[in-house]
Amino acid sequence: MNKPVLVIMAAGMGSRYGGLKQIDPIGPNGQIILDYSVYDAHRAGFERVVFIIRPELHEAFEQAIGAKARRFMQVDYAYQTLDRLPEGLKAPEGREKPLGTAHAVWCAKELTEGCPIAVINADDFYGADAFRKMYDYLSQAEDDDRFRYCMVGYQVENTLTENGTVSRGVCTEDEHGLLAHIIERTSIHRDADGVIRYDADGDAPAGEIAPGTPVSLNLWGFTPSFLPSLDEGLRTFFAEKLPENPMKGEYYLPFAVDALIKAGKATAKVLKTSARWYGVTYREDKPVITAAVSQMTADGEYPEDL
Repeated sequence: MNKPVLVIMAAGMGSRYGGLKQIDPIGPNGQIILDYSVYDAHRAGFERVVFIIRPELHEAFEQAIGAKARRFMQVDYAYQTLDRLPEGLKAPEGREKPLGTAHAVWCAKELTEGCPIAVINADDFYGADAFRKMYDYLSQAEDDDRFRYCMVGYQVENTLTENGTVSRGVCTEDEHGLLAHIIERTSIHRDADGVIRYDADGDAPAGEIAPGTPVSLNLWGFTPSFLPSLDEGLRTFFAEKLPENPMKGEYYLPFAVDALIKAGKATAKVLKTSARWYGVTYREDKPVITAAVSQMTADGEYPEDL
């Protein structure tokens, strides 16, 4: 079996943050979040990384991370553009916003053919434990009568920011530790009373999320069957969902996985971690992750000259 490949989604516009957050320094010597993700992935066993970016960001990414990562990992780039679609599909006229995380991963289809893949966001700090669990799973995962995928589940209370709302895939497990259902909540926050809530979204009413509930931070593990399955998923999305919101509708990874689970085609093992998430959803988040990384460096978890 081919070795697992790390796929990093970095084509987002960073509109809420107000800049190219993926290459903003957060470490004691100017390191960026991706430096830590690649470092953790490499020591877990990954030897190859594919960055999914917009074409115009290639030079900036190569200077900020690609050149450094090449010292110990094979580096490739895939480009998420609105014209990269399964044959016969075309993005809505006037659309500028990327088509979502599942489309981003589909754009790496040719580069990762035949390989199991771990998928992460560029602007999330996941922690070493998550990469170890992911690599161990992918190193032995094989499809049988169903596709055998996985995800790392974080406790929802460990994934919030005090500076606004966050989007998370809220998960329900079955008795075997497999993902039974996942629903994307786009406005999760902790209220003044300490209760974790999400806002109403279209026809879906607002609600609460219990502490300890596993949520997805888009750290997914897939066998080689997943990317080919996205061809059909994209066609369904274009036919059924995109017409409802042609300028902003997105095809999210949780939607794609949930559809395969509901159809009886796939399972997704929930690999649990108690790690604390850090990210830069908003510019005000930067001091928090900077302080956390500084402390982890002082504690010896990461070398200062990473």
